[in-house]
Amino acid sequence: MRLPALVLALTLLWPAAAMAFDVGPPVGARVPALSATTPDGKATTVRQLAGKNGLVLVFVRSAKWCPYCQAQMIQLKDAQGPLAQRGYQMAALSYDAPDVLTRFAAQREIPYALLSDQGSKTIDAFKLRDPRYKPGSFAWGVPYASIFVLSPQGVVKAKLAEEDYKKRPPLEAVLGAIDGLKR
Repeated sequence: MRLPALVLALTLLWPAAAMAFDVGPPVGARVPALSATTPDGKATTVRQLAGKNGLVLVFVRSAKWCPYCQAQMIQLKDAQGPLAQRGYQMAALSYDAPDVLTRFAAQREIPYALLSDQGSKTIDAFKLRDPRYKPGSFAWGVPYASIFVLSPQGVVKAKLAEEDYKKRPPLEAVLGAIDGLKR
């Protein structure tokens, strides 16, 4: 099998494989209110962040120390155009302090919203806290790396999640999940 065909096959299979690990609110459920803030300290809501058709909410472990999260957030810079064409906006949420997110966004020219969930209230409300880390650990409070496609009203339309934090869905899988909603 040629490489482009293999990549396409893996991309098409990603959502099914990703759903083998099912965390967080189920598809069809309304998500809890966000307790996260923008880097300037302002509270925000799904509706405020959403495009006409909804919001792609990416839960990441840390913009400060997780190289897999950093790579994912940089890769997702290319998502703005394709998501906007589909009527969606995107935001990434982590337990990082606002100044960490501001610095990362500036250094890496991140065009989408980075949300601070210090204390992991939103992470806990979504039932995404990774239990492998115990109180006192620097990683206490990190979420499972996951992506939720939400309606403007906060209803889960699709989600992608992996138990292994080193694995992240490619942008094509996110767009494929959104495109699959139109059927």
